[in-house]
Parts: sequence; C-alpha cells; structure tokens
Amino acid sequence: MSGDTTPGASDPALAERVRRVLETLPESALPMTYRQLAATLGLTPPRTIQRVTTALEALMREDIRQARPMIAALVVSQRGGESLPATGFFELAVELGRLPADPARQVDAYREEFRRALAARG
Repeated sequence: MSGDTTPGASDPALAERVRRVLETLPESALPMTYRQLAATLGLTPPRTIQRVTTALEALMREDIRQARPMIAALVVSQRGGESLPATGFFELAVELGRLPADPARQVDAYREEFRRALAARG
C-alpha cells in the first residue's frame, strides 16, 4: 500500500474502504471515532490514525468535487467529548469552502454537514 510506505500519501484503496464502511454502518453506530474506524478497517500501527485521516481528507476533496455531503463528517475525535472531528477536518473544510471561516459558526455548520452526510448514505 502506498499509504504504508509514504507518510501522508493518499491510498485510494483505503479511501474507498473507508467510504464503504461509513456508507454501510448502521446509523446507530455513527458518528464513530478515528480509532474505531481504524479498528473496523483492521489497520495496525504504525501511523494508524494518520492513514485514516489521510483517507478521510481524500474523501472530503472527492465529495466536494462531486458536490456531495462530506462523508468524513461521520468520523469524530474521542477527545473533548463533544462528538466533533479533529481540528484538521475543520481546517480542510474551510480551505475547501464547505465550512465558514468564522470559528463561531463552524460547529453548527459541521452539525448540518453531519446530518446531510447521514441522509445521503445509500
């Protein structure tokens, strides 16, 4: 796998596996954490979470290019207890023009994106 040998490199096969998992999980299992997703995919160290986030970033770019809700919104950090994605999700979503740049508006915009992504699943 290219993602296993080059830190930060995109692995299209892993990204598609991530999409399949997120599209087929029962709604009651969502959101799921980065760690839960890595375990579901059977990923093992090193760079387990990094590979998951790189795949999610690739999916964010693809979804925005295709004018779809970002399926990556269904994955959250276990830190903070607020069921929100990590900072990198917000940074990339702002960069891609999907979330507002104003931090005070990002959580509400994220929650709407989460609802849209949940509704768009097969």
